[in-house]
Amino acid sequence: MSNLENAGTPENLALPLKVYWQPGCSSCLKTKEFLLDHGIPFESVNVLEDDEAFTELQALGVRMVPIAARGTTWANGAVFRDVAEVAGFEYEGHTMLTPEEMKDKVLMILDAAGRYLAQIPDDQLDDILPGRPRSCRQLVYHVFDVPKVFLDRVEHDAPYTYEALKSILPDEMKTKDDLMAYGRGNRERFAAWWDRDGATTDFKQPGKVYYGEVSLHEVLERTGWHSGQHTRQIILMLREKLGIEPDGPLVDADFAGLPLPKNVWDNERSFDEQSYTDTAETWETAKTA
Repeated sequence: MSNLENAGTPENLALPLKVYWQPGCSSCLKTKEFLLDHGIPFESVNVLEDDEAFTELQALGVRMVPIAARGTTWANGAVFRDVAEVAGFEYEGHTMLTPEEMKDKVLMILDAAGRYLAQIPDDQLDDILPGRPRSCRQLVYHVFDVPKVFLDRVEHDAPYTYEALKSILPDEMKTKDDLMAYGRGNRERFAAWWDRDGATTDFKQPGKVYYGEVSLHEVLERTGWHSGQHTRQIILMLREKLGIEPDGPLVDADFAGLPLPKNVWDNERSFDEQSYTDTAETWETAKTA
């Protein structure tokens, strides 16, 4: 959720705008691009490199990114109308695909991610990506997990939390086959949910998610573009880090209608950088929670 108290007041707008983010984070990149597209200056704070960043976030009562803040007024970057309110301009919105069109995109993305996982050599699954402590294995798991968290919400009314979307695999998911099975299972479950409940689901209902007041339609859209953006990163990883041409690479036309960021990795940091660290993030070492 956001804290919009005093947002838009002259006193608050006189304060500097800060955006807290980390490389490879889809919502972080979208937040920065959103503000840049509207000509809004901001101080860019990479929380993995700025020693003061988490002290400042904890003072706001949060330990997550992206966050756009002026003083003690802040918005979760996943809700653009809240970000616009903190930044001081009116959010105009955009036209969303229909839920059925979004469903087709999600299934397409899950199928593609499964193909790409099959191409990653076992001995390179735990290679670490540039700029953050996330492995290739964790990146693919995250693509599979985003739709699963949506399904838990619509099928079981499970809490849709920041922690639920962390890309840290369960201890029992040890092999590539385990991960492949997880992806197939979520794909089958998503298709079955739609066939059973898609036509009767009220997508105007509240989304009931950690990041703000949005509709279920908006949560479904985020499920599509969030998993889609990370699938673009898998394609980039295959080509640039592993020297492998993706099996049936998705292109911009495949994602048409989903509000993906312009950049695939980041607008400030290069994917050509060396790995961030030697080991992937764990629950014990995670900075955001």
